[in-house]
Amino acid sequence: MHRRDTEVNTGLIADRYRAIRRATEALAAPLSAEDCALQSTPDCSPTKWHLAHTSWFFETFILEAALERYHSFDPAFRVLFNSYYQTVGEQYARPRRALLTRPGLDEIVRYRRHVDEAMAMLLTRAATLPKNILDGIELGLNHEQQHQELILTDIKHLFSFNPLRPVYRSRVPRMPSSTIAMEWLNFPGGLFSLGHDAGNFAFDNEGPAHKVYLAPYRLASRTVTNGEYLAFVEADGYGRPEFWLSDGWNKIRADGWSRPIYWEHLDGAWFQHTLNGFLPLDLSEPVCHLSHYEADAYARFVGARLPTEAEWERAAQALNVTGNFVESERFHPIAATQTDGALGQMFGDTWEWTASAYLPYPGFKTSADALGEYNGKFMSNQMVLRGGSCVTPQSHIRATYRNFFPPDARWQFSGIRLACDA
Repeated sequence: MHRRDTEVNTGLIADRYRAIRRATEALAAPLSAEDCALQSTPDCSPTKWHLAHTSWFFETFILEAALERYHSFDPAFRVLFNSYYQTVGEQYARPRRALLTRPGLDEIVRYRRHVDEAMAMLLTRAATLPKNILDGIELGLNHEQQHQELILTDIKHLFSFNPLRPVYRSRVPRMPSSTIAMEWLNFPGGLFSLGHDAGNFAFDNEGPAHKVYLAPYRLASRTVTNGEYLAFVEADGYGRPEFWLSDGWNKIRADGWSRPIYWEHLDGAWFQHTLNGFLPLDLSEPVCHLSHYEADAYARFVGARLPTEAEWERAAQALNVTGNFVESERFHPIAATQTDGALGQMFGDTWEWTASAYLPYPGFKTSADALGEYNGKFMSNQMVLRGGSCVTPQSHIRATYRNFFPPDARWQFSGIRLACDA
């Protein structure tokens, strides 16, 4: 991964490690052992698996390589909590993770403590560690932040099947909101540098930085709202094939999609399942939990399109990474407030689908070790999303960050920003 630090701040690395590990455990704290054991779809994983896998990552790629006398907590965990690293060994099948009643949550908590104690010992001599180990620790911390987000998206999906309508956490009262007008902002064409080329951390798929040419284009000043998307639903958008890609049309017909995944129509009113409970649909909030197919169909419905990832990044380059992130503890998108011809909601609230397939940048090469499997092996049949969401850690995101999911993925906090040609 990309880093150019010439000096190592031992205390800073140890403090950051502790803070990120504690943040993961704080997100799991409101959940019961039963909550932590289940998965609702093969795309999701049980919370206890996330807690274990993030520890497995440090154990497998850092401790086993850097501590000569490190003893694993349980050798069987090497298979049970390996996600997709073929070069490391076998994995327990992802769709069957909810069948693992053992180890229990208490044992996984002990596993985390075991790994944390060993990492604390290792980090006391961080200044003398080789660069590949330091890079691996940085990657492990960013990897854990990705799983913090997954804990929330996965438990939201699980809770949506429960007729008791469980609440994950209700801490921040919903504020009355109104929809601000959407404006079209112009961006000039020309050459610009796409990708990461700085001294701080980035994933390998964010580089190499390279020049791309863009024609002049326009971006919407905010993301699409629930009210705007509701107009598509009520215009029978899910029943009109002219708006849909062929694969998308086949998907919605096969699975019976007629609205966003967490929406329900009851007694003449619209509601949505949220991590804060089952609530009336706020028409001014960003629409989210849409697949790429739904985002693309809506864009066609209103005579626009989705931006390419290069268009999105060009617009975001000069912006500060501020917005509604997991630290707000809302765990839900909020209505836009930005006005006066400025871009709003580029970071936080919802991941924004782009029109770009997830492909390697020119000159991209995977590393020869097992960590080369981290991103590069997924560069097929995926679409790029940008900007982070309301359950993304703020320190984890940047303008060059490339998220990616299959075009039918709906359980993520994914929404729409419109684009058009200038």
